[in-house]
Amino acid sequence: MIFSSLPFLFFYLMAVLAVYKLAPLKLRNLILLLVSLFFYGWGEPIYILIMLLSIAVDYVHGMLVERWRADDKKARRAVASSVIFNLGILVFFKYWDFLAGNLNALTGLSLPVLGLPLPIGISFYTFQTMSYTIDVYRNDAPVQRNVVTFGAYVTLFPQLIAGPIVRYKSVAEQLEDRREDLEKFVSGIQRFTVGLAKKVLLANAIGQLWDQSLSAQSLTAAGAWLGLAAYAFQIYFDFSGYSDMAIGLGRMLGFDFLENFNYPYISKSVVEFWKRWHISLTTWFREYVYFPLGGNRVPRWKWIRNILTVWLLTGIWHGAGWNFLLWGLYYGAWMLAERLFLGKRLEKLPGAVRHIYTMAVVLIGWALFAVEDMGRLGGYFRSLFGGGGLYSPVDGYRLWSYLPTLVILTVGSTPLARKLWDRLGERARSVLTPLLVLGALILCTASLVDAGYNPFLYFRF
Repeated sequence: MIFSSLPFLFFYLMAVLAVYKLAPLKLRNLILLLVSLFFYGWGEPIYILIMLLSIAVDYVHGMLVERWRADDKKARRAVASSVIFNLGILVFFKYWDFLAGNLNALTGLSLPVLGLPLPIGISFYTFQTMSYTIDVYRNDAPVQRNVVTFGAYVTLFPQLIAGPIVRYKSVAEQLEDRREDLEKFVSGIQRFTVGLAKKVLLANAIGQLWDQSLSAQSLTAAGAWLGLAAYAFQIYFDFSGYSDMAIGLGRMLGFDFLENFNYPYISKSVVEFWKRWHISLTTWFREYVYFPLGGNRVPRWKWIRNILTVWLLTGIWHGAGWNFLLWGLYYGAWMLAERLFLGKRLEKLPGAVRHIYTMAVVLIGWALFAVEDMGRLGGYFRSLFGGGGLYSPVDGYRLWSYLPTLVILTVGSTPLARKLWDRLGERARSVLTPLLVLGALILCTASLVDAGYNPFLYFRF
């Protein structure tokens, strides 16, 4: 079940909100745990067992860290055990077939390729549960002694499938006592609707252009770059829309989740782009990998190692494929390049030039990310740089067909609409807001009723 589906919108969500709001305050975490397990089990019921095991193991490890706090050696062992367990689950389900297949090809071994379906959202909830034990060890968050409350944190359905990655310390107090009032609930509905519209009305619309480019028998340079622009918009409005929906749902339930996107396509450097894109993931790697390795307070060669390690892990976190590994190293190399010698040179260039440079780097990166088959990836890169010709009439037709959508997407990926909205008077906003929300819900519902195309790109991570 995904948020941009009719069963979720008109059955699951309505039922959950009714039961949750009618339940006594002391039972609301239990309600959240139960409805979140139902939500998770909708697609693969058997994987509820893995979720329950994860809850039990990390709850016990948190208690062990607290119990052994006076003995740092034992406490560290408990943290290490938790990390090994979580990474073990992640590696087994997400990476085993990739590792086995490549080892078999390289060595002639016959390691079994299991073909198990990937548990939904495993990359997100394993990182969240690891952060819990580490935060307790660091005294950044209190140990959670109530297993129901801890389970509600792990399974919290608004962010379960695709984030944002909610670190335990950011919601520890809210799990015990959160503000739930009409103003916050209405704000949550508005934010959810914005995300739903971004996903259904914008990401889905432009995603079809990317699919046409990817499946084309022959592709010119113009067609390849147009396709990458379409994918860049699709993944941004798809993923940021999902994050908006998660934040909105959290508000409806009384939670305040941190922002996950901040207009990344207005960036003027690659470093800035990654401060604005998927903020919860980059924050997680910074706090739990980069800083423990020494960050930048180490000799230069170790700092370079730290950057490359973080970006290698960032790449393979997204998927078990050589393209994801290359994508991570690609961004690691650009991060190093900007911080070692490009940074000061970039600052001297006009802002427009820096923006064009950044978007060129990002678009090429999206090709590495989106095309998982290495043979097709090579062909797509040949097309990008003129191997299939520069332009064809089909490119012009597609550009003109999607031009209004591309203009809307371009404006929507900048703060311009927000600035114009903020300039309206409070009275105008109070009148327009319910009308826009209702209109967006009607349009999204109509689109979903007639939808034959409603992919969710981060569902597989």
